[in-house]
Amino acid sequence: MTWETEERQAERYLRDIDWTALTRGRRYHPSPADWQDEVLYFLLVDRFSDGREHDGFRDLAGRPVTAADGGRTTPPFVLERDAGRADFTSWFAAGRSWCGGTLAGIRDKLGYLKRLGVTAIWLSPVFRQVTGSDDYHGYGIQNFLDVDPHFGTREDLRDLVQAAHAAGLRVILDIILNHGGDIFSYQGNVPWYYYQGRRWPVDGFRLHRGDSGSLPFAPVDTAGYPHAWPGGAVWPGELQTPAAWSCQGEIRNWDAFPEYLDGDFLSLKDIHHGTEPTDPALAGDLQRRIREFRLAPALVWLSEVYRFWIAWADVDGFRIDTVKHMQPGAVRFFCNVIHEFAQSLGKENFCLIGEVTGGRAHAVDIVSTTGLDAALGINDIPDRLEFLAKGWRSPGNPETPEQEGYFDLFRNSVLDHKESHQWYGRHVVTMFDDHDQVGVRHKFRFCGDSPGSYRLLPVVLGLNLLTAGIPCLYYGTEQGFDGADPRRGDDASFSDVFLRECMFGGRFGSLGSTGRHFFNEHHPVYRLIRALCDLRGNHIALRRGRQYLRQVSASGPDRDFYYPRPLGGRLLWVIAWSRIFAGREYLCAVNTDPEHDLSLWITVDHSLHPPGSAMTCLLSTDRKQMGRQVEVVAGNGSSVRLRIPAAGVVVLG
Repeated sequence: MTWETEERQAERYLRDIDWTALTRGRRYHPSPADWQDEVLYFLLVDRFSDGREHDGFRDLAGRPVTAADGGRTTPPFVLERDAGRADFTSWFAAGRSWCGGTLAGIRDKLGYLKRLGVTAIWLSPVFRQVTGSDDYHGYGIQNFLDVDPHFGTREDLRDLVQAAHAAGLRVILDIILNHGGDIFSYQGNVPWYYYQGRRWPVDGFRLHRGDSGSLPFAPVDTAGYPHAWPGGAVWPGELQTPAAWSCQGEIRNWDAFPEYLDGDFLSLKDIHHGTEPTDPALAGDLQRRIREFRLAPALVWLSEVYRFWIAWADVDGFRIDTVKHMQPGAVRFFCNVIHEFAQSLGKENFCLIGEVTGGRAHAVDIVSTTGLDAALGINDIPDRLEFLAKGWRSPGNPETPEQEGYFDLFRNSVLDHKESHQWYGRHVVTMFDDHDQVGVRHKFRFCGDSPGSYRLLPVVLGLNLLTAGIPCLYYGTEQGFDGADPRRGDDASFSDVFLRECMFGGRFGSLGSTGRHFFNEHHPVYRLIRALCDLRGNHIALRRGRQYLRQVSASGPDRDFYYPRPLGGRLLWVIAWSRIFAGREYLCAVNTDPEHDLSLWITVDHSLHPPGSAMTCLLSTDRKQMGRQVEVVAGNGSSVRLRIPAAGVVVLG
């Protein structure tokens, strides 16, 4: 038996890992040439698939999956029959705990994902959670070296990655460095809060959720405490030393330095990575903070943990949670260790994506100084992307220095000391829906804020998949999920649950349903995403090209061309942009008016498309336009007259 074929119980200590046996003779999956070429798909493992669905989708080989395949009991969702049938109270309660999605279920849906057009699956954390907790999301880790039994086994993860690679899909693993789960009890088993960096007394490690700390807060002797393994305290055992934990209580001021670094993330216990200057006046001096950072053993141990997961499962990248709450020196150390180890296995471009909240400038600084490959969670991108598509935001204006619109985020990179216009394309992950929706009290998906938002999905998908950056889709978008917190007023508890419906139905299906799955490969949004991904994959300019917001005109004379701007707070108009790469221009346009087709002139590059030349319609939500030639005429240099369908998208090339 080898590490690759043997089922193994998780190691209790890092010193138990046999690195030679783990890596000997293995060929690891290579990295992509450029992550701009990828389309990410983020899913919550607990909410995606339990493998019992039938009909409406095909397997990886393209064969229809039916109830006759055995063990499949969940039929497809039918809107007219199934929507809104669940009892709200029990449905909402079900969503606050484990629902039953598994790693094997994801493997069962690789064909569905492959045909959707995505190329990389980003999995929510799969690690073992605190015993008895409701941490279905995976962010409350109790054992960093094992997979939570709700999801399956370590072998299931490895098998999923191997099958994904064989299908041409990569796998990114969501990891946590900043904190562990609620693995110990402060004195009295009550919350303690951050105060001036004081370290608070601890009663002991927990055996399970809510336990008062019945295990010593020290390296646990399992001979004396046999029930501590595998579900009590924290593992690997090196992390049981008290010095591995900050023990400074919960954060209350999420923007106070150094409170947001050293305090606990709610009940999730902060891990002590090292020391750095704590003077609030130095919060913005990343260079000095990195230079004076002093490493603690816990960060070395965590780096070894995540080296293990690369070697064991052959994953292609990590999404690092809550980077804002880590010292930049700790992030820099981790990135160096992981990149070097991945390269030693032949993964030259292993991707490290940091969740960096706190604005674009902060994200740019963190990525530039720490070695992260990309930033995700930049708080102005989802807002500007979503509400530009809904007609409530400006697209921007290249003629002004203001950073007012979505397209402004990716231009004039010299303002952020970036010498290349392509820097943002390589280093920013763009998405409009996610599982957190940071900064919003009563949370909602793109389609959840109003009945009319569903019609605008083609607009936001065109913007997300055809503009600069590494695009990421959130599971369920392709099926029109409309999760939204219906409550108003002060009660926003568990509001993020409404963003996390089950694709496989169960007791918490989308659209107020139960027991019906949503893997419908004929859904119009699924088919549109596939068409956009195919187009993006076939034309490098739509992945890596320079990007220019284009002026438009309703009448055509040169003096009437302008960059669209909201009037009276609304912009129900056409947004157009070009992607140019190696002398080839592609013109993309969306119409934020959900009711009316709009015809107007759009500027194109005069040197590449002089008057008298032509461009071809490569994609349109009005299929009658597909393949048509569009003549380039004189106007603002060169322009084309184009009709963009209501709430539609058109691409010329």
